[in-house]
Amino acid sequence: MSRYRGPRLKIIYRLGALPGLSRKEPGSTNDKKRIYVKKSQYYMRLIEKQKLRFYYGLTEQKLRKYVEIAGRLKSSTGIVLLQILEMRLDNILFRLGMASTIPEARQLVNHRHILVNGCLIDIPSYICKPRDIITLNRKNKKSINNSLFSLPFISLPNHLSIDSLQPKGFVNRIIDIQDIGIKIKELLVVEYYSNI
Repeated sequence: MSRYRGPRLKIIYRLGALPGLSRKEPGSTNDKKRIYVKKSQYYMRLIEKQKLRFYYGLTEQKLRKYVEIAGRLKSSTGIVLLQILEMRLDNILFRLGMASTIPEARQLVNHRHILVNGCLIDIPSYICKPRDIITLNRKNKKSINNSLFSLPFISLPNHLSIDSLQPKGFVNRIIDIQDIGIKIKELLVVEYYSNI
């Protein structure tokens, strides 16, 4: 199963606000036409898992792999899972403001526009570490600089910093749970995968 390439606003309507998925804001829906159904525990776990999956642009297999990696570590599985996902290169670019959405950040990395510590990285799932320096490839700086300065001002999380003179981002430390960009109940995701 590959990544989802369909209409993103449908996903936002179904799962709620996912700020990194699309630049567009969903309009108001007619609440009279909605049918309210009692939601089971399985349904709640599935919705939280789908939020995580669509927000970060992951396949089911990749998300399952990240849950297994987080489960092997001694800390809380849900928190470690979110930290791993937030430290991915495509998400770091989005949080730095170098891309307006996570899919756009993924495209920047795939098209070889990003350097990490001076090395060309073309894998969006690359996990950044503290003290990494993220810059743009010299060949492509002019075209990307114009799009970077057209983005609205964003507030940076505490684990990231940016050089205002040139498009260069710094990963200062591992992200805290309070700085995560999506509101999610990570324990429900872990429960979903523990029952399968």
